[in-house]
Amino acid sequence: MNFLAHLYLSGENEELLIGNFIADFIRNRDLVLFPRSIVDGIRLHRHIDHYTDTHPVVVESTRKLRINHGKYAPVVIDVFYDYVLSRYWDRYSQVSLRNFADDTYEVLNNNLAILPIHLQDMTLRMIADDFLLKYGTKVGMERTFRRIGKRAKFASNFSNAFEDLSQDYESIAEGFNLFFPEMIQEVANYESA
Repeated sequence: MNFLAHLYLSGENEELLIGNFIADFIRNRDLVLFPRSIVDGIRLHRHIDHYTDTHPVVVESTRKLRINHGKYAPVVIDVFYDYVLSRYWDRYSQVSLRNFADDTYEVLNNNLAILPIHLQDMTLRMIADDFLLKYGTKVGMERTFRRIGKRAKFASNFSNAFEDLSQDYESIAEGFNLFFPEMIQEVANYESA
């Protein structure tokens, strides 16, 4: 899953949220640079990724995308799941997406100094662009896929990802809504272990 889902799954714990936000940009050897509470968020992020990547619903959705997106199919589904989550936000949260985004931006902005230097400018740009709300729009999704496509090391089809996904939106959304409640429970079990 991408930023929106990871941040949502952090709950109201600011340190988990920060760790969850930076996890993809942190190497294991750098974990010693962060307080335990941030490291817990990094580890939660990695647990979420593993659970997601091995969940049968996600595996099936990814399989369908392999024809057009090859090795990037998991990335495409991760990003699109944020789109689906934003569309079904009220099902999963009593807080509006607007308020959630604003609260998250405030936490990230107030903790910029904790973030690795290379993430600080990126985070400010993401906040200024209102990235969490943009996940719920076609324009936002297409832009996200374009940005990812520029960083792709292998041939990719990110420019067509949103259209490919839109054609199968109902099936993907149905799968997400089966998977995500299980993901929420998995995070609750992980945190209480």
